[in-house]
Amino acid sequence: MTTHLLAAALDAAERGWHVLPLRPADKRPALHGESVCPLIGDCAGGHRKWEDRATTDPDRIRRAWADRPFNIGIATGPSRLVVVDLDMPKPNSSKGTPSGATTFGALCERAGQPLPTTYRTRTASGGHHLYFTAPPGTRLSNSAGRLGKLIDTRAWGGYVVAPGSFTPTGPYTVTDSTDPAALPDWLYALLKPRQASQALMAMPSSSKASRYATAALTAERAAVASAGEGTRNWTLIRAARALGRFVASGDLSRSEVEEALNWGGLAAGLREKECAAAVTSALNWSIAHNPTSRRA
Repeated sequence: MTTHLLAAALDAAERGWHVLPLRPADKRPALHGESVCPLIGDCAGGHRKWEDRATTDPDRIRRAWADRPFNIGIATGPSRLVVVDLDMPKPNSSKGTPSGATTFGALCERAGQPLPTTYRTRTASGGHHLYFTAPPGTRLSNSAGRLGKLIDTRAWGGYVVAPGSFTPTGPYTVTDSTDPAALPDWLYALLKPRQASQALMAMPSSSKASRYATAALTAERAAVASAGEGTRNWTLIRAARALGRFVASGDLSRSEVEEALNWGGLAAGLREKECAAAVTSALNWSIAHNPTSRRA
């Protein structure tokens, strides 16, 4: 088994992917933490985190996997990868909860895009990892649920378990050996950091807040309208809770938020009554938890 795992680690490194040892039959890094750092070797100049110690050096990999059957982690940031993690519902999830793969397929359909063909692995739990190359000159971070329920992404600050590894629930295997495709522009647009423009940053605080609120309203309405089946209610509630603070501060009126989100929900295929009920409940919650208001 050690020989098999070493070969898999070397194969990943040959692709230019930076690898690190994970605990045998586990998903956690096998590298020491800062509190027990011996300050020798790689850490002679100070503790180096796992992301900095991941490597493509075959000699270092051979030494690391020489004696123990470590699983293999791929540090996505240094490897210039963005991996979309499509998870499976937990055993205690509600009956009929869609998998991450189902939700991602609906997201692609809603965006009018084909399901990407790229390097793909099956995880021990039955989920999937879709590997993409990161856009040049970008530095995306990890995300959780940003694309939908049971969909996470791994980039800088994250790692994925590589094929060839195994846990008590099963192995990690390659299901499509196609070279990783470039991250599609439409996915990058959903994942890139949202930053205020320089013009907005230069505005007086009261004007800035109003412009920021208007931009947030537009973005949240679009997010609700493009939500796929299985994520629509969750996206609508999240949007209403996010916008409720602007209602509490007086930067947006409640009526315009309700109108925008109800429009988005209807565009996504929700019924009018369930939209109204969800928006009302989520706004009430948000306003109650953001009591500070500039309204006289």
